[in-house]
Amino acid sequence: MEMIKFNEQEKIDSVNGALALRPQINEIVDEICERGYSNICWLGVGGTWASAMQATVHMKEMSAIETWAENAAEYLTTGNKRITKDTVVIISSVTGNTKEVVDAIKKIKAEVGSTVISFVDAKEAILLDLGDYKISYPVNEQLKFFMVADRFMFNNGELEDYEDMYAEFDKYLAEALVEVEKKAEPFAVEFAKKHWNDEMHYFVGAGNQWGATYSYAMCYWEEQLWLKTKSITSNEFFHGMFEIVTKETPVTIYIGEDAQRPLSERVANFIPRICEN
Repeated sequence: MEMIKFNEQEKIDSVNGALALRPQINEIVDEICERGYSNICWLGVGGTWASAMQATVHMKEMSAIETWAENAAEYLTTGNKRITKDTVVIISSVTGNTKEVVDAIKKIKAEVGSTVISFVDAKEAILLDLGDYKISYPVNEQLKFFMVADRFMFNNGELEDYEDMYAEFDKYLAEALVEVEKKAEPFAVEFAKKHWNDEMHYFVGAGNQWGATYSYAMCYWEEQLWLKTKSITSNEFFHGMFEIVTKETPVTIYIGEDAQRPLSERVANFIPRICEN
């Protein structure tokens, strides 16, 4: 089966290139840890906020470090007293000029002086200029975020298998991700044929997959395909949404492998009783 615009070697090189950033990331995180910090704020909006939520859940399960995902637009209106000069603020942007994030970082630097780590795909951008530490490398946003999170946890004595895990990633991750795409293609084709014109599609997810669920519904279906969606967490599904699911309602459930997997499994086990779509 031919995959449109699929360049296998390009994808492998892209992931391996991101993994090769780890020494640079580790140097940044190690310097911050040696100096001391109070908490970690992952700040974004839209798709970058979704990635921030994934990083936060990842750390929440394994670390005592205070961390959270902050929506840049909300910060501009509400603020957050937890963000201080000792906070590490981590951002990501494709263009490096996302308005809400730029304004939020300007506010943070002017009012509290937090340390900012900037990941930007572009080589020159205002968000790179605003960062105390800056890395320019395209795509692989979640991987870059997780490498930062894992190093903070490792330095906090909480990720004992860190070295072994990344040795495995360096050796196998890029090709494994490509194989997933190739194996998923037949399913994706049939899924697209069935759901390309849905009037409404519901997406359910939890844990480190919730950010991906939210982003897939909003950034891909709504923003790029102009298809109406609703995304909801698995833990909230039974508190309202299940009442409107019928035999014909399109529902897609993301089931991850983290501690919140049972929440999504509960939904997946229930849905076939009332829905065939």
